[in-house]
Amino acid sequence: MLIALLSTDYPPLRSSCAVQMRDLAAELVRAGHEPTVIVPDRQLPTEWKLESVEGVRVLRVASRDLRAGGNLHRAVVESSMPLVLYRALRKSPLRDEPWDAVVWYSPSIFFGPLVWLMRRKRRFRTYLILRDIFPEWTVDLRIMRKGPAYAFFKAVAALQYRVADTIGIQSPSNAVYLRSWSRAKRIEVLQNWLAPAANLGCRIRLSSTPLAGRTVFVYIGNMGVAQSLGIFLDAAELLQKRGDLGFLFVGRGTDYKRLAEDAERRKLQNVLFHEEIEPQEVAGLLAQCHIGILALDTRHRTHNVPGKFLSYMQAGLPVLARVNAGIDLAELIERERLGSVYVGDAPEEVGRLVEGLADAAEERQLMAARARSVFEKLFSPTAAVRQILTAVTTDRAG
Repeated sequence: MLIALLSTDYPPLRSSCAVQMRDLAAELVRAGHEPTVIVPDRQLPTEWKLESVEGVRVLRVASRDLRAGGNLHRAVVESSMPLVLYRALRKSPLRDEPWDAVVWYSPSIFFGPLVWLMRRKRRFRTYLILRDIFPEWTVDLRIMRKGPAYAFFKAVAALQYRVADTIGIQSPSNAVYLRSWSRAKRIEVLQNWLAPAANLGCRIRLSSTPLAGRTVFVYIGNMGVAQSLGIFLDAAELLQKRGDLGFLFVGRGTDYKRLAEDAERRKLQNVLFHEEIEPQEVAGLLAQCHIGILALDTRHRTHNVPGKFLSYMQAGLPVLARVNAGIDLAELIERERLGSVYVGDAPEEVGRLVEGLADAAEERQLMAARARSVFEKLFSPTAAVRQILTAVTTDRAG
């Protein structure tokens, strides 16, 4: 099958989206299909560039940086993205490509118009990989009110639901947000996925840092308003007398600088911040750590399974999760006994859970084995590709 994959991110970017789309494309190739990734590229000197990356055809389209500037800038850039991509697609050698299916990853919510434009020329089946219920979560966190801006984004999101034959949500409870579409669309749970990763080493060598010899709690990924990582700094401050514990934060995001400066201001000797690393270094980093940190602002009502959770499971790390009440991820962690879950705002309670995990070395070994088993069962690219292909081929037959 000729399959177009639409995404805002693709390597060399290091985001979870980029890694997942790379793994999805590679698995489609292994399954005998012909995927083509269509992606904006802020560093491209020409309007478009068609290349082959590890056997995957990639159409890169010159675009302004989606993440530079504030929320207004991002909204303007993303809203123009469908036309920018479509114009470049029409000028490229792919303009008459007989697509069998189009699959896209959301966020962004703005691929709906592009899919609609592509579908005017040729009918094909469509699959939306929905990883983010936007704009609902921004209302939960009081970033946005239910005013004109909310109504605009809600309408844009509705368009992508309308053009999707199948919508793959990452958690069963997110189906409530799509209730109005449930009769007209196939809505199913599509788990996140991550390809096997070899330990190729990492530029971060904890043995050469103040965290050497400690039981290390690690956080990897985005550090922004949706994560509310400050409570872990509060817990670290309470635990400074324990010289056997350490906290490592690796990534990027709107709160990275503020959090790092806050840790320095407090003189937290048990905390280390490091900027984002390459995806191929993650396995080497996690091999040096002991427990993975998950963090979601407790005001969230949407349900997420962060990519970092898959990385922790793959590496066999137990997890310490501070999340919103009632989410499916918390239920999974508790049911499979993969670590500890906390819902609340008390640093003292987080500290208590930190000590509990740190002091339970034998139980952590059992958690590690269970984590790897859960990963292999639920989160492989092979399973994701099989599910997506079943959806688009079944729909085609119907």
